[in-house]
Amino acid sequence: MARLAAPRLFALSLAGMAWFGDGAGAVGLPSTPAKPVTDSFFGQVVADPYRWLEDWSDPVVKRWSADENAYSRVYLDAVPQRAAIKARLESLIAATPSRYSGVRAAGGHLFARYTDPRLQQPQVVMIDDGMTTAPSRALDVKVIIDPNRIDSRGLTAVDWFVPSPDGRLVAASLSTGGSENGSVHVFDTATGTEVGEVIPRVQYPTGGGDLAWSADGKGFWYTRYPGEERPEADRHFYMQVYWHPLGGDPHNDSYVLGRDFPRIAEVELDNREGTGPLVISVANGDGGEFEHFLLPQSAGPTGTPAPVTRFADKAVAVAPGPDGALYLISRLNAPAGRLLRLAPGDTNLVHAKVLVPEGKAALLSDRGSHSLAVTDSRVYLRRIEGGPITVAMVAPATGQPLGPLPLPPVSANHELVPLAGNRVLYDMTTYLKAPAYAIYDERRQSMDETKLSAAGGLDFSDAEVVRDAATSADGTSVPVTIIIPKGARKGGKAPALLTGYGGFGVSLTPGQLTAEQRLWLDAGGIYAIANLRGGAEFGEAWHDAGRLTNKQHVFDDFAAVAHLLVQRGYTDADHLALIGGSNGGLLMGATLTQHPDLARAVVGNVGIYDMVRTELDPNGAFNITEYGTVKDSAQFRALYAYSPYHHVTDGVRYPAVLLATGENDGRVNPMHSRKMVARLQAADPAGLPILLRTTANAGHGHGSSLAERVALSTDIYGFLFDQLAMTLPLPSAK
Repeated sequence: MARLAAPRLFALSLAGMAWFGDGAGAVGLPSTPAKPVTDSFFGQVVADPYRWLEDWSDPVVKRWSADENAYSRVYLDAVPQRAAIKARLESLIAATPSRYSGVRAAGGHLFARYTDPRLQQPQVVMIDDGMTTAPSRALDVKVIIDPNRIDSRGLTAVDWFVPSPDGRLVAASLSTGGSENGSVHVFDTATGTEVGEVIPRVQYPTGGGDLAWSADGKGFWYTRYPGEERPEADRHFYMQVYWHPLGGDPHNDSYVLGRDFPRIAEVELDNREGTGPLVISVANGDGGEFEHFLLPQSAGPTGTPAPVTRFADKAVAVAPGPDGALYLISRLNAPAGRLLRLAPGDTNLVHAKVLVPEGKAALLSDRGSHSLAVTDSRVYLRRIEGGPITVAMVAPATGQPLGPLPLPPVSANHELVPLAGNRVLYDMTTYLKAPAYAIYDERRQSMDETKLSAAGGLDFSDAEVVRDAATSADGTSVPVTIIIPKGARKGGKAPALLTGYGGFGVSLTPGQLTAEQRLWLDAGGIYAIANLRGGAEFGEAWHDAGRLTNKQHVFDDFAAVAHLLVQRGYTDADHLALIGGSNGGLLMGATLTQHPDLARAVVGNVGIYDMVRTELDPNGAFNITEYGTVKDSAQFRALYAYSPYHHVTDGVRYPAVLLATGENDGRVNPMHSRKMVARLQAADPAGLPILLRTTANAGHGHGSSLAERVALSTDIYGFLFDQLAMTLPLPSAK
């Protein structure tokens, strides 16, 4: 394809990647010798020239990474608009409204994560439930956990939190440096001080972690990873459930369940804020298989939980109702899901009654029992069809439709919180407006917006949302959302930024655009979000069509959406950029190696690129149920066929590439980015820039400080603006 003129810095040195700088402290492309290693799988020889870059304990590797960082900084720091981009981002982030999220109800109060754009880390706050809709009273908000005071560096984060049923205490997992390696701390809501014992080894990516309080608030069940009883290689696996009485020594906590769980079990705990039995949801890794156990209050905190579903039952969510019945979302012979009900006291799935049969729209289950909200008079079912989410209400005993929950068009719902007085708190998110919370009154059958809704903030009234669909290689229709300035003309050369994910049943749903996207639109850009197979936008069949040996469909879908943007006259290959993170980083790697002429620039954040070696990491083992394993012939051949690292070809002119990673990433080993950059730099030494950015005090992105988030965004958008020859306009009132 035709290329834009080389950017100002690399135009000076493309023929051999000479040294850059003003003479003092000049930095050149680091020396990266190939040290070939080969493996053989089912007769296929696999070359690995940069395996030596996997060993982070090797000082040579650390020095190489530092040299790559220095090399990248020469380019990134010299972007002519860098200072203006950083200042504009800081201004836009400061203008972003403070917002609440992850709301939980306990003891007549609401507890939420509160994100103030001026602070390094979100706080955990307590709010008087009765003031959320009171028109003449200010919202009474009390900070319970403030990581910014705990750690002035901004490196300590709250992974998750759970209030006790009476609202007197809050337990939270805290971790540092973006590691998500968390211990549980307990805080008194009256004083905000930490009380009691610290419980170690409760949280780790991606097995995660969780906690549920007993009804009397005298203790809690929690997830625990092994310690010295297992070898080092197993200490981020074999999660089990333990009981901790407040005031007790954690070393003496009681085992409850988990010795028979899979090695890659991911456990969630829920007892509906102490009002029902404990539901234990166990995921078999990341592929979407679940089993569930039930511990009635009558059994005591250390009783033996009873099995309710097994992996083969394909039940993805279980929730107890106030009437004692169990409500389940099942995908057995129903990939879009159906709602089942078990009568009170019955845990035999054979006896379950179908309340809501499978429909066109898929029933959503985010993870485990948190997917369903059940009250005395309603079951709330979240449904998705292509991206947007609606919520249907049905009668608990009969499944009779009771209408939809009021939501804006092209929106999404992520939280459903039953409250006292036959009320349900729920959130509403759209692309162009700040997130909002409303309370639905079941008696009055009416909705009132609350003071939890974000007010003011960024203005996207100059943009519009367009829904379209591309046709993939096998004829599948793939939805895409396109955000464009109102009245924009299709000149075929607008800068366009396309993102996607396509994995783990994760759906890309409507959510307010960020400061980064406001910056992009201000510079005349178009922003597009592809709803690829591998997500759950159309249910489990959509997920299955993009996992294991079907993974290539995801990359075909993404390429089809990119071509659609060109065919519709929005942009061309010289003005198109691609961006994705984590599994979306894999998407970036596969796309740029399979379609090197598709786009001008590609940004991969914390991505996976060596699919042959990924399962050797703890997180990679959890991913086997999604990606497959090299130990299976068919799955190996599928993995190797699209593995980005193994399909970089010498002499191919690749797009400009920026790969970002964090040293503390427990979800995706940073070695993927190191090896991929080394291979690309060797294959295309005289081409567009291939850059690696590694952050010392960050991981997969969770828990990153505000300063690090701004620094990363500045580098990403400086890189994109430079490559697409974009100009940042003068600041406006937006």
